[in-house]
Amino acid sequence: MTDGAAPLGTGLWRHAARTPTLPPATHTQSYALGQRQLLLVEPSTPYEEERREWLAWARGLASEGRELTALLVTHHHPDHVGGAAFLAGELGLPLWAHRLTAERLSAEVTRHLEDGEELLLAGPTPQRWRVLHTPGHAPGHLCLHEPELGALIVGDMVASEGTILIDPTDGDLQEYLAQLRRLEALGARIALPAHGEPIREPSALFARYVEHRLLREQRVVEALRQRPDATPEALLPSAYADTPPAVWGLAVRSLEAHLLKLRAEGRASLGQGGWRLEET
Repeated sequence: MTDGAAPLGTGLWRHAARTPTLPPATHTQSYALGQRQLLLVEPSTPYEEERREWLAWARGLASEGRELTALLVTHHHPDHVGGAAFLAGELGLPLWAHRLTAERLSAEVTRHLEDGEELLLAGPTPQRWRVLHTPGHAPGHLCLHEPELGALIVGDMVASEGTILIDPTDGDLQEYLAQLRRLEALGARIALPAHGEPIREPSALFARYVEHRLLREQRVVEALRQRPDATPEALLPSAYADTPPAVWGLAVRSLEAHLLKLRAEGRASLGQGGWRLEET
């Protein structure tokens, strides 16, 4: 699907912009939702040339008789908000986000969105996007669900290019898995991620993500069983033996997220010597 195309043929457009994201991804997908009133999701790019193209995309949609209503960010990570203040100013649009995202942005957020809100976009066929607060990857992460379209805007909950990092500095693996199960239960027909192509049969992908993380958790548990009182770095060669050492710098952050989940569940503890398994 090329930039600007409508994957469902009814009020959905996308535009890919180069951003400082994690490899192998190189771009962040932005979306325009609606038929007459448009909501623009992910004002992503900090790069001047990419910003010009982003503005041309948005203005091109408006020139066809549509009304741009607001910019929405799914969460605060740099590859999603790099153009937020600039693009909002250039287009004269308000910026919307969850309160926990707004607290982490320098750009002014004029509307705080909460779980369960409905965003009505007027048009020949009105769209009603329900706001879903889906923390885990980031505290203020939002998804949007349009039941009639069977469509989900999923930000960084899943990707069809690369993977999703749960960084313990602002992520929570236990919460992330719970929100993936919540998204799976919606039975959406298509998910639109920030990185990669549209995802058909997204419920199956949500389930695979949960399964994959739980399988990794078992490897972490086995590594702890074999090597008690260990640091995350010491556990890496066993718990992530299937992962190239070149990406262990990211893998150790993911491993720490697993350890924190196990501690929250009472299954592991951190002492002076390091991490150990709590088994009854």
